[in-house]
Amino acid sequence: MKKYSISGQTALITGASSGIGRACAELFASQGVHLVITARRIDRLEALAEKLSTTYKIKVTPIQLDVQKKEEVAAAFEFLKKEKIAIDILVNNAGLALSTDKLQDAKLENWDVMIDTNVKGLLYVTKAALDSMIERNSGHIINLGSIAGQGCYAGGNVYSMTKHAVKALSTSLRLDLQGTKIRVSEVAPGAVETEFSEVRWDDKEKAKKFYQGFAPLVAEDIADLVLYCATRPLHVNISEITVYPQAQGSLTDIYREGQSTLKNVHNQK
Repeated sequence: MKKYSISGQTALITGASSGIGRACAELFASQGVHLVITARRIDRLEALAEKLSTTYKIKVTPIQLDVQKKEEVAAAFEFLKKEKIAIDILVNNAGLALSTDKLQDAKLENWDVMIDTNVKGLLYVTKAALDSMIERNSGHIINLGSIAGQGCYAGGNVYSMTKHAVKALSTSLRLDLQGTKIRVSEVAPGAVETEFSEVRWDDKEKAKKFYQGFAPLVAEDIADLVLYCATRPLHVNISEITVYPQAQGSLTDIYREGQSTLKNVHNQK
């Protein structure tokens, strides 16, 4: 199948300061795609923008953005409109998990952050990007889901709930956009070694220990799948890609060398 060239298009990637978002930015840049990269850590974004624009001779626009805040999302898209930057590809990557507490032991503020980022933030950015896409009758929205959105595990509760919401939104949005030429895809990874687990547990050693004994996915693996979705011919819409590391057999089963299969792995992206 001949690939669809996205060279010269513009992609907006949320959560681009590290991990999967950064890997997506680097891979898309290598394909000649102009970028709008957003995250809360502007220093990282500016350094990445300088690197990618110099290396690949593309335009990179860094924007400090907390997707939880709808006012910031509105301001970011108003800026893009004024600058006449139209978004062809939206990669909704910003997301996080906080702790693996059981529901009865959880901190309510952690729920707020996960729901506001993983669900409401995705909605705010998607709605804002759709205005221009619908006007031009073209575009592609690629949502980063998780295998935690395909099942449940002890301690996953609210995080898993938010990723079920991403899956439901991706499916619903495809239905809402029927009759247009806008595509919607979801990429749902299993265990990926990024800063994700460090943020979840606020413990670098615990995060490091989790990935011992097997080869996890890395951010570049997921970026490659995001690019795959974006480069299919326009009549092809990849609705969902689920990906595990080879050592992971299911949502809750990872085989580690020298150990029995570990249940309730607790850190699906």
